[in-house]
Amino acid sequence: MADYYKILGVPRDATEADIKKAYRKLARKLHPDVAGPEGADKFKEVTAAYEVLSNKEKRQMYDLGGEDALHGGGSGFGGTRFSGTGFGGFEDIFSSFFGGAAGSGRGPASRVRRGGDLVARMQISLKEAVFGVDKAIRVDTAMECPQCHGTMMAPNTEPVTCTECHGSGTVQRTTNSLFGQMVTSTTCPSCQGYGTKIVTPCAECSGEGRIRGTKQVPVSVPAGVESGMRLRMPGEADAGVAGGPSGDLYIEVVVAQDPVFRRV
Repeated sequence: MADYYKILGVPRDATEADIKKAYRKLARKLHPDVAGPEGADKFKEVTAAYEVLSNKEKRQMYDLGGEDALHGGGSGFGGTRFSGTGFGGFEDIFSSFFGGAAGSGRGPASRVRRGGDLVARMQISLKEAVFGVDKAIRVDTAMECPQCHGTMMAPNTEPVTCTECHGSGTVQRTTNSLFGQMVTSTTCPSCQGYGTKIVTPCAECSGEGRIRGTKQVPVSVPAGVESGMRLRMPGEADAGVAGGPSGDLYIEVVVAQDPVFRRV
């Protein structure tokens, strides 16, 4: 059985803030766009651990009964639950049609998202294309807000738990059916599924966590490049949302015509 606390590297009495901080640190390090395909499995493992430990109800279930408790003791069904039907805890196999139910959700959504990729053109001379050159290119991109450092919140403030879904990111609806009462879960309309609300957004970036700006990016053009070739600069494009990894910058090389020499 997986030890979610050990996976995130936090003690069993860790606070919500400690768990969130540990996840952010590991997510930045292990995201496939940063660590490559070899980090994908570890990233999924860390994300799964965070989804459980960041949810109060799921964490309590996990602390009491481990992973089995999260899956109804291994019943094999994780969908809508019915009550008052005489079926003794029968779980709805039609949950996929109703969007899941209590106990089957994935927990509150994360605001963390990877930044977008960018493409920029760089013109070089024929000589530079033949022998290679180190140059710099100015890029207009989304940069991490220097005031809130990507958190989207004003300094010294914290998000508040949504009062409608109580931090779960989902709200339950009970309806009557031929089988009795049916409970379904939908994304909380108040917090959009995040489980928390940012009540004091950063004034510098208007709660975006990013600002537009320009920066100089050093580029090492290898010898022998041709027009149309693209050079990948990992993490040099748009900053990620809420501390997510930055996108990649692609430099499209354009070789200018030489007045004397011609490539053959």
